[in-house]
Parts: sequence; C-alpha cells; structure tokens
Amino acid sequence: MPISLYRIMGVLPQQRWLLAEITPEECESLQRALGCDAALAKIYLRRGLRTAKAVEAFLKPETMELPPPNTVFADLDLAVELLQQAIAHGDKMTICGDYDADGMTSTALLLRALRHVGADIDYEIPSRMQEGYGINERIVHECYERGVKLILTVDNGIAAFDPILKARELGLRVIVTDHHDVPPQLPPAHAILNPKLVPSDSPYHSLAGVGMAYTLALSLAQRLGNWRELVRPLRELCTLGTIADLAPLTGVNRRWVKQGLQTIPTSPLVGVQALMQMAGCLPAQNTALKPTAVGFRLGPRINAIGRMGDPQVVIDLLTTEDPQRALELATLCEETNRRRQELCAEIEREAIAHLEDIGFDPQQEWVLVIVQPNWHYGVIGIVASRLVERYGVPVFIGTYEDETTIRGSARGIPEFHVFQALEATRDLLLKYGGHQAAGGFSLRAEHFAAWRDRLRAFAQTCLKLEDLRPLVRIDAEVSFEQLTWDFYEQVEQLQPFGSENPQPIFCSRGVKILEQAPMGQQGEHLKLTLEQNGQQMTAKAWRWGEFFPLPTTVDIAYHLTAHTWNGETFLELELKGVKPSLTWHVPDLPTHPLPRWQPLPPLTTLLPHLRDNVLLYGYGRPDVPPNLTTAAIHYDRPSDRCRTLILWSLPPSSTHLRWLLAIAQPEIVYVGDQRPAIAPLPTLILSIQNDLKAESKVNLLALSQSYWIAPCTLVAILRHLGYSCDNFAPTLSVYEELTRLQRWYQLQAKDLARLAQTWGTS
Repeated sequence: MPISLYRIMGVLPQQRWLLAEITPEECESLQRALGCDAALAKIYLRRGLRTAKAVEAFLKPETMELPPPNTVFADLDLAVELLQQAIAHGDKMTICGDYDADGMTSTALLLRALRHVGADIDYEIPSRMQEGYGINERIVHECYERGVKLILTVDNGIAAFDPILKARELGLRVIVTDHHDVPPQLPPAHAILNPKLVPSDSPYHSLAGVGMAYTLALSLAQRLGNWRELVRPLRELCTLGTIADLAPLTGVNRRWVKQGLQTIPTSPLVGVQALMQMAGCLPAQNTALKPTAVGFRLGPRINAIGRMGDPQVVIDLLTTEDPQRALELATLCEETNRRRQELCAEIEREAIAHLEDIGFDPQQEWVLVIVQPNWHYGVIGIVASRLVERYGVPVFIGTYEDETTIRGSARGIPEFHVFQALEATRDLLLKYGGHQAAGGFSLRAEHFAAWRDRLRAFAQTCLKLEDLRPLVRIDAEVSFEQLTWDFYEQVEQLQPFGSENPQPIFCSRGVKILEQAPMGQQGEHLKLTLEQNGQQMTAKAWRWGEFFPLPTTVDIAYHLTAHTWNGETFLELELKGVKPSLTWHVPDLPTHPLPRWQPLPPLTTLLPHLRDNVLLYGYGRPDVPPNLTTAAIHYDRPSDRCRTLILWSLPPSSTHLRWLLAIAQPEIVYVGDQRPAIAPLPTLILSIQNDLKAESKVNLLALSQSYWIAPCTLVAILRHLGYSCDNFAPTLSVYEELTRLQRWYQLQAKDLARLAQTWGTS
C-alpha cells in the first residue's frame, strides 16, 4: 500500500470538526420541556427542533397532518386522468426508468401498480454505458414504432426537453415524474410531477423519484377504487428506493420510510425476501428493519446491477411472484455486488496512488478532478464519495468512453453545489445533470483542461480554504459515563437515520487508547479498547487501518451502536474522527515593577542618548547599526535586565506584554505605532491546524506569539476547529476576536500607562 498523503501531513487525518453553536438558555429550556438529557436536547436543536411539540412530531411522524397530494402537485389530477383514459382505451404505455436504485424501484413500483389496475404497460431503461441517464430520442422513436400512446418517466425527464418535444411531435402523451433540480426551461410534457416544483416547506418537497411514483400510483389506484392491497408492497418499494437514493429522511419521507421498515421483514414481495436472505439482514421476528440494512446491505445489491449489469434483473426481482425465480435473481445481485466491491477497491487504490504521485494538495487545487482510462463508469461515483470522505473537497471523477469523450460522476461537500458547478461550465459539457450533492457529466477530452480550471475557479467563489477538510459534524459532547442503554434507546427514537437526519455523532475528550489492533483481510480496519475517567468502551474504526497506531490519548468523534456477539449485545463506538488530545498551558506570570511609558521618537534621535541594555522588540523591528548607539541592544528576548524597552509594535496581548516587563524589568518603555501583518483568516486557520501535532502540550503564549495573535484569538480558532479548552475563559467568535486584536494593536503609550495601573505589582 502506498504511503498515505495523511501520513506525510501528520499522524491523523486533517479533519474539521463542526459543533454548531447552541445557547445554554435554549438547551436548558428544551431540556426542561422534555425532561431529557442535555445531549439529547442538543441533538434535537441541531436538527432544527426547537420546541417540545416539534420534537414530538418528529419522533412520531405518523401523527403528521398531510395535505392531500393533489392540492400540492398542480398536475397530479391531470396525470391521473391521462393514465385513467389510457387504461380505459387499452392504450399501450411505457415507463422510461433509470438504472440506479431509485429509478429501478420506481419502475418496479409503477409496473406493479399499473398492471394491478389493468394497464397495458412495459418499460425501457437507457443503457448506462452507451446512452447515459434519462429518456432519449432512441427510446421515443422505438415507443412510437411499437404503437405506444403514453410515456411515463420515473426518476428522470425534467431536463429532457428535446426527447419530450420529439414525443409530442410524434403524437405521444408524456407524463414526467422526477425529483431532480428543475432547469430554467421545463420540458413540454402533458403533466409534470416534481417535488422541487412545490414550496420548500412542504412535507412532500424532499421526495425521491420513487416517492413521486408512489404518490402517483396510489392516487390513480384510489381514483379507480382498487388501492388497499397495493399500499403495503408499494410503500416497501418506496422505502427501499428512498433510503438507497439517500433522499432526505424528513417530512413525508420519514413517515413512509418508518412505516415501510416496520413491514419489510415480513414483506409479501418474494423478491425483497430473497434479497434480505442473500444479504444476511433478515431481522428477528416482530422487529423493524434498520435503515442501515437497506442503505448498506440491500441498496448496494440493487445498485450494483444498475452499475454493472442489466436493470431488468432488479425489476424482475421486485415484480416476480415466483420464490425460486426471486432467489436466482437475488443470487445474481449478490455476485454482481461482490464484483462491484472488488472493482471499487481497485479503482480507489489507483486513484489514491495517482494523487500521491502528483502531490495533490486540496488547499491548492480546491477541487479534485481525476480522469483515467479503463475505469468502469458504473462504479466511479462510489469511488468519488470515498475520495470526498478522504480529502474533504468536491470530487469530479471520469473515464474515457472512447478516445475523444470523457464521462464521469461528481460528488460535493456541503458548501459546494454540484449541479450549479455543472451549470456554470455547461458550455464545455456535452451532457450533465444532478443536484446539490451529486451529478453526472460528459465532455470532449480536448476540453478537459479548460473545464478543470473553470471548476477550480467556480469552487473559489463559494468555498473558503477552511472548508477544504473532511468534515465531521458533532451533535453533542458527552462522557463515557453518559453512554448507557437508556441513553442509547432515546437516541434510537430518532430513527430512521439517513440524509438530513444523520445518525448522531458524539465526541468525548481526553480518551485513552488502552488496546488497538488492525483487523480485516489487509488490516484496513481498527479494533480498540478505550477508557475515559475509569469507564471503558470498545470501538471499531472502519477504513482507519492506515493510521495505525493511533496516539495513546485522543479526542474522538463516533456513532453509538449496539453490537451482538455470541448472543450478548453491548454498546460499542464506531469512530468517525480522531484529534490529538491537547493540553492547554499558559505559564504563570512573574511579578515585576511598573515602568514609565512614552511615545517612541525616531530611533536616530533616541538611541544615541541611551546607555546600558536596551531591548528592541516588535513585528518588523529593524536592526540597529553599530555606530548609532553605545548601548547594548537586545532583540526580542533579553538575556539580562534591560533598563529601556522599545516596542516597535505591541506584543500580541497584555499577557505577552507583562511577560516582557517581568523579564526585562525596564524603567521606561517607548511605544511605537507599527502594527503586525496578520495572515488572512483562512490561511491562519489552516496553518494553526497543521501546527497541532499528536499528544502536544500547547503553550498558548508561544503559539499565539508565532502568529502575532492573542491567546483568546487562538483559543477562538481552536474552538472553531472543534478542540476543547475547558480551562480557558469564554471567547468571542473568531471574527470578533480578530477585531478586538486590531483594537489592541492601536493602543498608545498613554493607554498602556492607564492599563498598567490596573495590574498593580502582581
């Protein structure tokens, strides 16, 4: 395995920890209202749940009052009417789906629903390799030639203006159901259903493509009076697609997914049962399926087919009524997923090796753009997500379709909008699509260099340098003593976890690593025994083997999980981040007599009259020519007592100044008016983060002096980075501390004289 970039940079990955600010008053108010632990109150608040009523509605989404879908989606009644007419006339219809989990589950859902109500329906899915995403003119022409009267898109179509225009010209009716971002010009479909067209505060706004298909299918079945037996199987397909597509688990998604997870273990769909059997995630009787089982077990097996096989396998699996056929198809999903895992690992290794060979620096490049031949297009999106986790920057990864054309996938970070980046560079692209977090693209190879430069320029308009680190969002800081079964069960009430309702991440400080050992076939994971204040916990760190061994004392970020082994279930930590556990140290001030304070005259006037030892200190201070004075000049730090102290600029803080006075013991201090040039905040933050080494004992005076900032400014930056400094006084925000620092550097001799009177002789 090649040496990791992070090994070169330091012992641990250079993460940024974000602990969103919550006022103590707000936390205490919610805690009193709910009678809950403070850590739980912080989790709720960080999800925007500010009242007991909002928390209750979130924990019990089945109580949510939903507006009728036809009052939300303007074209829903029209779409239902078009389908009803087509069924009544016996018209042929075709679903145009997609090859990802959302698109395939949407297609299967509508096939089941429309066949159930008597429709003459089949489906088409474009080739991932030859055609790419979405309905195209080839599909439109073939539908026309087969006598199809109505095309229904699922999980695509909102950006397919030309193909849908062609369908209209050929006399076909078109219903678009999609959930992707809406382009400036809508396609000329007869009806368009897209949650992005409804207000952002609507509970339907976050629907995945499969959720939109579910809404249409149930609305049609209810209109026809033939819907009750459809609800459960369609909701389970909706649950699979919603979680696998990483749709936000808020609003109506949360309600439907929670209901679907309750019934999937005993699903009437033989294909779902076979898939759970192959994935080894059949839960115990009367137990709901965990979203992680869908996201990490079922979803990847469905997606693997779309990425590397024939989507018909999944659609047949989810629509068959034959258990034996379902088991055969689920076995094929299992084998394909195993090949997908091997291919992903291989491409990831090659990408990391290439990036290390070229010395890729996230803070220099702003975006990671990498294209290599012979990579499988179907899996590079997964690799892109892993590279985002590793490097903390937006990733655009591609491979060659042929000698002249590049196709790829993109994944973003929270501060970067992928679809907007593709829009901003559309004149260099052949095709593109997506949303804030992810997208796809194709372009001519000859435009690659210019496109990469444009992406970098776009990133610089929306990102700051401090954004370019792997992000860990902390929900609450807790001690090991708080990690009880009761606490775990209260956290689990927030299930289902997923997009926009992530599994909470906790942090604990000053944790000792008692034991650690690699695990996995290649030692790619770590198993640890941890201790804090006498309490021990076991932990696992997936894909952290390259950082072995970890320092013996660290701050950790983690999920709290329940793990069963040999029939015994116990709490365990799943590490998501590790930082050096730093000890903050400020030396005690020695006593010193107070001097007289004077403005600094020109050195050429002052120095010829001085005798004895003189200390010349300050930012950008000059060297004194030997012929200018007979005094013994000391620079920056005296080795003996200095009767005269010349401050070319002020030290970074009053604490630094008192140390200078204590060491030099001057009788008079001359105060100049020079001001230090402090690095821009993003540069300052990155430099300080790189200076922090594992198990360091940080002298705040020394470190703040090296950057010409006050200790309180340094602590504000450290707290901004996710470090704790419990024994230090509260600080303002980083920007407010920098403003206060600038005011300090403007103080004059008379101001310092008044300030010194408050010190006394201490």
